[in-house]
Amino acid sequence: SYKIIKQNLFWAFIYNILMIPLAAGVFSKYGLVINPMIASIMMTLSSLCVMFNSLRLRRIYNERD
Repeated sequence: SYKIIKQNLFWAFIYNILMIPLAAGVFSKYGLVINPMIASIMMTLSSLCVMFNSLRLRRIYNERD
């Protein structure tokens, strides 16, 4: 169970550390830019991945009963 929680934290932090500055245009002088609409879709997908990964915890604890 802690493994799943750590996975969620890892992927959420990695996404936020890399993609938010990219979407904000911090790296535009290097030619690295992303359309904010694409960034919002990617954020939604990231959140869904974390959510579905978290649902595994529910399944693990329901199997114990």
